[in-house]
Amino acid sequence: MNLEILPDARTAARAAATYIADKARQAVAERGRFIVAFSGGSTPWQMLRDLANDAVPWKNVYVVQVDERVAPDGDSDRNLTHLRESLLSQTPLPPEQIFAMPVEADDLLAAATSYSQTLRAIAGSPPVLDLVHLGLGSDGHTASLVPGDPVLDVDDRDVALTGVYQGHRRMTLTFSVLNRARDILWLVAGESKLEMLQRLRGGDETIPAGRVLQTNAIILTDRAAAGRS
Repeated sequence: MNLEILPDARTAARAAATYIADKARQAVAERGRFIVAFSGGSTPWQMLRDLANDAVPWKNVYVVQVDERVAPDGDSDRNLTHLRESLLSQTPLPPEQIFAMPVEADDLLAAATSYSQTLRAIAGSPPVLDLVHLGLGSDGHTASLVPGDPVLDVDDRDVALTGVYQGHRRMTLTFSVLNRARDILWLVAGESKLEMLQRLRGGDETIPAGRVLQTNAIILTDRAAAGRS
């Protein structure tokens, strides 16, 4: 796992956008398309605003979600709401190449299965995503893979549902598909992440984030999260 420490969260977000744009151009040159999965969070929204202004081959980009809260369309808690505002409305990305998690469905279990099928349709069977962007919670969670939830033990599906966490059930990618990704980009900022970042870097599998493979991973972080004054 590579680590790059930037002066602050704003600079880390900019570096993450540059990294994604570079990977997008490389993937399109090599395979004709770039399939990327985005997580939520305030620093990532800045990353996406920066990415919208980068030189990206948008007509060959396919966007999926790492996780999503079960909430109505347009809800401020939805990652999709911010994804639309920060990136999707700012780029010529074809609408049919944006794949939102179907969290408004009446049958959420069937919806999770349907999203797994969507991933297979665009990324192969089993699906291999080109890049997955992940964040790190102060409790060690990543995606919506949260401590103590049965979703941590799901190993036969690429998409699963959680219990209630911080007021919402979630739909999330599982370790199975995360660990097949060609690249993992961690964007971690803020002093509250200091302990968990150290545990992540140490490969501590007692926290959910520590169960994501480190082989093809990079961490972009700020000085606060890295414990640098």
